[in-house]
Amino acid sequence: MPSIAVLAFVRRDRHSRTMVRRLLLPLVLVLAVLPTTWLRSPPPPHNLENRLHLEALPLPSAEAQLGPFRLAGAWALTSPNTNFGGYSALVVTRPDHLLAFSDRGFMLEFAAPGQDGTPPRIGFVPGNPALLKKFRDIESASRDPASGQIFIALEGRNIVARHGPDLRRQAVREVPEMRGWRSNSGPEAMARLGAGRFVVLCECSTGWLGSQFYPGLLFPGDPTDPAPARAITLQGVDGYRPTDMALLPDGRLLVLVRRLLWPVPARFAAKILLADPATIASDGSWQAMELADLSQPLPVDNFEGLAIESAGKGRINAWLISDENGAISQRVLLWKLALRLADLPPKQKAPGNPDASRLKQR
Repeated sequence: MPSIAVLAFVRRDRHSRTMVRRLLLPLVLVLAVLPTTWLRSPPPPHNLENRLHLEALPLPSAEAQLGPFRLAGAWALTSPNTNFGGYSALVVTRPDHLLAFSDRGFMLEFAAPGQDGTPPRIGFVPGNPALLKKFRDIESASRDPASGQIFIALEGRNIVARHGPDLRRQAVREVPEMRGWRSNSGPEAMARLGAGRFVVLCECSTGWLGSQFYPGLLFPGDPTDPAPARAITLQGVDGYRPTDMALLPDGRLLVLVRRLLWPVPARFAAKILLADPATIASDGSWQAMELADLSQPLPVDNFEGLAIESAGKGRINAWLISDENGAISQRVLLWKLALRLADLPPKQKAPGNPDASRLKQR
């Protein structure tokens, strides 16, 4: 056995024994502190108050420009509500109003900072309790602006569900093409395209040597319908994983990707990529380009939600929200990024294949 061989080697050579100790010590230290990586806050008393506090965070002025984006604001969100936190998806429901979904199956609806609107609302996302008893990990969401319908995707069973504007469930489907996606790396990013198609990305890669390649699916329409989805692969950034994406007015997508930098305490970095569905090749390959790097000294955390709203005159606001994992060392952060569409790189030509041409025309 390998362990016996190691012991024999150590007995024979005092110098080797010292070297082994030096190698084992860091490993022991890491294993000792690893449980504190995701150390949870003590559970608070049960509370269902619909109260939300937004604390504006100071921003280093020199870091406010992030590629074509300008960081217009950052806030730390807190609430006494027991069901607050864990947000991994975000949509805009109406001007200056945001709706976040958590990996425990809850929602937070609130007015954007600085806006007078309806009071915040925290509650459970309606659905089939029997189906969601164990699998209610909402990881991505997208909204149809015409109908108000909201589509959510859940890890665990790799489910996509369609909900009405009132969040009542209308349809649900286990997607067969997602069966190979593991329970902790399922449909992490989803967006509705302008023609009613949907694109979904897995929080996974194609392998150890291809960690910048993200498997995904392109749906011809409503993903809760039985029509088969087409396999695609987005080439992103090595070491990062997709956590959300949102549709720009010009038909391209902003893709949010994230990386765990250090586990104790947890430290993260994120990037925003630009990807054009019109450039998906006939073999399903698809290329993204990096737009912005989100890292310290800015207030960065585990960003998992991205939503876009129009700001008029060729401008948009991109909102980011983080999942604090219930950890004492993390926070629920909200970012507002301002962008002029004219500052984006020009569109690339679609590859010469019928599928890409059809996507571009529609």
